[in-house]
Amino acid sequence: MFDIFAQIGTILAEEGTANAPAIPGDAAAALAVGLAALGAGYAERGIGSAAVGAIAEDRDLFGTGLILTVLPETLVILALVVVFAA
Repeated sequence: MFDIFAQIGTILAEEGTANAPAIPGDAAAALAVGLAALGAGYAERGIGSAAVGAIAEDRDLFGTGLILTVLPETLVILALVVVFAA
């Protein structure tokens, strides 16, 4: 991991790159989608367990539990839309 920082440091130290961004556009887009997916997965673990518990108590809550479980995935979809639109 520290090797990545060393490479970024040498890239920034080169002449003529003072105004260049530290992270290229493709890397920034990949980082944005990856972090959105990580956040969605983190949210789904709590929502999913609560939804399964609610469905075990009352089967009529299946639709609500399904919608609430899938809702965080819209973050990843929106991140992908932003990447392809840019």
